[in-house]
Amino acid sequence: MTVVVLLADPPRPGLRFPDLAATSPLTESEAAELAAAIAKDTMRAVERSGASLLVNYRPEELLPEEHRTDAAPEAELRALAADALEDVSDVRFEPQVGSTTSARVGNTVTHLLEEEEARSVVVLPGNTPFVTRTGIDSAAMKLRSNEVVLGPGARGSVYYAGFTDTVDFTDAMAPPALNTLAELARGEGHDTEFVPTQPTIETGDDLASVVAEVRARVAAERAVPEFTTALIEEYGLVVDENGLDRQ
Repeated sequence: MTVVVLLADPPRPGLRFPDLAATSPLTESEAAELAAAIAKDTMRAVERSGASLLVNYRPEELLPEEHRTDAAPEAELRALAADALEDVSDVRFEPQVGSTTSARVGNTVTHLLEEEEARSVVVLPGNTPFVTRTGIDSAAMKLRSNEVVLGPGARGSVYYAGFTDTVDFTDAMAPPALNTLAELARGEGHDTEFVPTQPTIETGDDLASVVAEVRARVAAERAVPEFTTALIEEYGLVVDENGLDRQ
């Protein structure tokens, strides 16, 4: 079975999407709520797929000091999962280990592949709401014949990174992660395949792309990420000739 690893920080203001408040109409608290909504949409997509979900979070001591609180990160993320999922009992919650994002991703992927003998491991950075059940299952098929499968995001980022074998993870997530991972895969002699590009969020311009697609999907009566869409409606976010705005 494919193990899907969702990289998830507790949704605290200024911690997730730290540049969003300065580049969009959202406040830091609203950006944190958006991060929570995207995490819930992603959890639900994984639950409905043929994969198993592992929520991989930074423990309190690995968070920047200004974002540490008395609340336990695992408890905050379990609360999100309880809102999103019908049954949380099969979801694993495990702390990340490592001093950098690359190290933490590498430690998790390597452990799952080599120690737990997972057939494939997928890492989702939690930076797009457009991860779907169909997309997860389709990408899993690609992992049957390719050691690495990547989902491109904005500016060379990735929203999906799947592995059936390891690479040198030392600086694997160094920007642009898409290029970095592809080069590392080639260095190991691995075959790399890609899944469709999705808009990912870091800045207000990125969020504008997400809002525009969500509103287009609503107009076309197509499937939308439920929690993210509800928040976009609540905040009155729209995209007009001036860019991202609020109604």
